[in-house]
Amino acid sequence: MVNRIQFESIDGRSNAVSSQSRAAPAQQSFSAVLESEAQSLRAVKFSAHAQRRLDERGITLTEADQGRITQAVDSAAEKGARETLLLMENCALVVSVPNRTVITAVDQNEMEDQVFTNIDSAIIIASKDEAAPSQAENGLDPAWGSLGVAERLTRRY
Repeated sequence: MVNRIQFESIDGRSNAVSSQSRAAPAQQSFSAVLESEAQSLRAVKFSAHAQRRLDERGITLTEADQGRITQAVDSAAEKGARETLLLMENCALVVSVPNRTVITAVDQNEMEDQVFTNIDSAIIIASKDEAAPSQAENGLDPAWGSLGVAERLTRRY
């Protein structure tokens, strides 16, 4: 059975709406919607400025890179950081931790003479492609990641 509802507008024209013409919204479970919202809140965003810097400097971030960035921001948030510097193999990112937003990006060539201000923490993100040296090889805790990044940082200064 089709029910018709008549509406008359101010100018006297009739607008008929059929109850069957409305599309039923797709049903999702509450847990699926909650999980989706939780993932979107956890995701790290890029400001317009940071996106412009990535484009200008030809920096591309893979899905794996974005996952490591998210993990690093989670770690910084657990420690109470507010503005953190993320050092990656090919770039450095300054992130507002409470807003979960990348503020700016610098490529590897520009990192050499850069001074990063207004940060309260730094995280070195090792590339998963590189095999991390063992503790016996470098004398460091394996949690520090790739020695290659740390060596480059210490050799410059």
